[in-house]
Amino acid sequence: MASLKSLLGKQILFFDGGTGSVLQARGLKPGEFPEKWNVTRPEEIISLHYNYFSAGSNIVNTNTFGAFSTKFSDLTTYKKNFNGTQNVKNSAMRVISGENADFSLKNIIQCAIENANEARRRYISDCKARSVEPQPCFITFDIGPTGKLLKPMGDLDFEDAVSLFKQTFRHGFKGNIDAVLIETMSDSYETKAAVIAAKEVREETGRADLPIFVSNAYDATGHLLTGASPEAMTALLEGLGVDALGLNCSLGPEQMKETVRRLTAVSSTPVIVKPNAGLPHDENGSTVFDVKPHDFALSMQEIAKSGAVILGGCCGTTPEYIKSLTENLKNTKPAAVLPKERTVISSYTHTVQIGGENVPVLIGERINPTGKKKFKEALRNGDIPYIVHQGLEQEACGAHVLDVNVGLPEIDEKQMMVRVMTELQSVTNLPLQIDTSSPDVMEAALRRYNGKALVNSVNGKQEVMDAVFPLVKKYGGVVVALTLDENGIPETSTGRIEIIKKIYNNAERYGIQKKDIVIDALTMAVSSDINAALATLQTVRAVRDEFGGNTVLGVSNISFGLPDREFVTSSFFTLAMQNGLGAAIMNPLSMEMMKAWRCFCLLAGKDKDCLNYIDFAQKFDEKKEAERKALLQNAGTLGENVKAGEQAEHKGRTAEIGETADKSTLQYAVIHGLKEDSAERTKKLLEASVEPVEIIDGHLIPGLDYVGKRFEQKTMYLPQLLMAADAAKSAFDVIKDYLEKSGKKGESKGTVIVATVHGDIHDIGKNIVKVLLENYDFTVIDLGKDVPPETIVECCVKNHIELVGLSALMTTTVPAMKETIIQLRKNAPWAKVCVGGAVMTQEYADSIGADFYGKDAMATVTFAQKTFGVK
Repeated sequence: MASLKSLLGKQILFFDGGTGSVLQARGLKPGEFPEKWNVTRPEEIISLHYNYFSAGSNIVNTNTFGAFSTKFSDLTTYKKNFNGTQNVKNSAMRVISGENADFSLKNIIQCAIENANEARRRYISDCKARSVEPQPCFITFDIGPTGKLLKPMGDLDFEDAVSLFKQTFRHGFKGNIDAVLIETMSDSYETKAAVIAAKEVREETGRADLPIFVSNAYDATGHLLTGASPEAMTALLEGLGVDALGLNCSLGPEQMKETVRRLTAVSSTPVIVKPNAGLPHDENGSTVFDVKPHDFALSMQEIAKSGAVILGGCCGTTPEYIKSLTENLKNTKPAAVLPKERTVISSYTHTVQIGGENVPVLIGERINPTGKKKFKEALRNGDIPYIVHQGLEQEACGAHVLDVNVGLPEIDEKQMMVRVMTELQSVTNLPLQIDTSSPDVMEAALRRYNGKALVNSVNGKQEVMDAVFPLVKKYGGVVVALTLDENGIPETSTGRIEIIKKIYNNAERYGIQKKDIVIDALTMAVSSDINAALATLQTVRAVRDEFGGNTVLGVSNISFGLPDREFVTSSFFTLAMQNGLGAAIMNPLSMEMMKAWRCFCLLAGKDKDCLNYIDFAQKFDEKKEAERKALLQNAGTLGENVKAGEQAEHKGRTAEIGETADKSTLQYAVIHGLKEDSAERTKKLLEASVEPVEIIDGHLIPGLDYVGKRFEQKTMYLPQLLMAADAAKSAFDVIKDYLEKSGKKGESKGTVIVATVHGDIHDIGKNIVKVLLENYDFTVIDLGKDVPPETIVECCVKNHIELVGLSALMTTTVPAMKETIIQLRKNAPWAKVCVGGAVMTQEYADSIGADFYGKDAMATVTFAQKTFGVK
């Protein structure tokens, strides 16, 4: 039989359908872990897999979606009164007596894999008995999310997440499987942790050729919970080298079509699509979906035409759905999976493309100690807020990418690089350039970077290529390649081109494509060599015309040693762009440089209707006028009393607090997630006798509202929302401490219970809601995850709570949510119930009796304010 990897893109392959939703129909109880049935009811699992193979599935997933040591002990335990039964035909049935069963993680996984293999054996045997040729049959080891949010948004460290996945994969990869499917992932960072874990365990277990498939859960707007777009996820996953990528769950096939089109437009990798059977609702106590098998298959035909080549189903789909799907598409020729020659880097939310028809990319150079005394002091003192501000200022001035260089001999560069990179990624969604000459620092940063980074740098020295290229291959990235080698920097373009050829050839040997290399032709000072600029420009042009490659330059070196350097630098920048420069490492705070860039984009036809230039020119005029007024008023403002000034600033600032806000204000700190700044500015306002309630109502709440509204509009994303909440919390902590010391007490706006329902260990959504409610001054009783209905009801009755928030990620746990609502209605009829989670819809929430469906965390806050009459 051909391998699964060899068939990718050659024919349409079919996955199976839902697991938990099918097992519910077979008697899975609300809150019961489906994975336990691998041990206690293996024949049911074998039957499920067999039916999918019989329906035409080429690929069946093991029943291991939630197989983590957080749910199942990693140690085998037996009770002394063990009296389990044995079954010699199927080793997966060796322990089946419920309470006495071996529910260790190892046994759960081994049994799951054996069940899937037994189903495949039976299917192939039956086909042979009927003289029917079986379709290619494969087994993927299935794993979902951990249920926790990673730092800095949550409490799970990245390496701890990697370890969790590794525990699971070490058991799974020893079994008879053909691939691993990492699915229903709603966070790009957790996705990366899972893929790295899979890659490393492949090496440990000698299964380097085991394909890795990844499927993310996008919402109706085409974003993950934490903000990643399809384009950003494609960049990240292709950089990591996965064998197929796509989407599943949350939506029906019709709602997925636009996201599928976006994926296939940019992906050079086979695309997976596994929709739900439409949208769920409750009918006579059961969860049902609104798309029937035939309509599901018709929608999937259109999805196949748009380029997806691996098709299946998720929640609500059954063997009947898969049979309709395979029968309708069995003769469909797959769309060609074509390589997309795009040089792309990404942050956790979006991509930046270098070269092609795009405008030249601006890489902000100011996070770099070279020639910057104050920046060096910030590094030595660990002054992270100063460094972060350098990034925010460059973003505000138009940088597309931020260069991050923290190399000083007297500090721990690796520790500082990871810290600065993490802090920057928590307050800006710009991609970063990891700038270091140390392979150790480079690996530490690449491993933890949330996205596909620009990596500066490699060069033509063999030892450097052998150190850097394996890191780029493992973790992904676009690498900057300097035109120098053991013999130094050639003075001519011809010499530099020879080094470029060597770099391209070596990169190919490591499996790194030309599109993931950006050539730095090296800018030398024209004051030392009058031909320096010509050699560099000729090399830039040759990379574009002869190799079809992309280039980057650090442009400011050209004017070193000359007066009025910006005049020379900006002119050279224009010439370089004219010769095909794809990206420039430059100072976006330099008006001369921004003028050169804006004018080039205009004259090169890259500024439709001249709108960007006009906007730039208008802001430039406004800036000059503001500077003129400031000079005229300067004498009067210098002598103002600080206390009076703070109060005036507070009273006058309630309207415009967005990107144009004064960077010294508390609102700015909250909006940009600057925790230390928020605390410090709150202290100053309190010292200026501004009342705590005025700080909260006039600064903190407007700042949170600003971010909240943009979160709802999808112009800001979950990480920014949570960072703003953290910044506000640091301010609230200062106020709380002030009130306690002054003998005053802040007043809660109401008490809310939050809980993830019984059987569900995923607490991401619940934790997000908790953080925001607390920052809007509500008291939150967090009952945790996997909470029985009785526990929630008891707490509600005991404390006479008026609002209860329930969360569920999985279809299989929604019945537990419904049961909780039933018990609340009976025992606490006064309480309002708000529900949310990936499987929830408005209709579904209505059908199980909820008072409100929280489509996101901010919607829940708004409902809480309405419930408690907060204005």
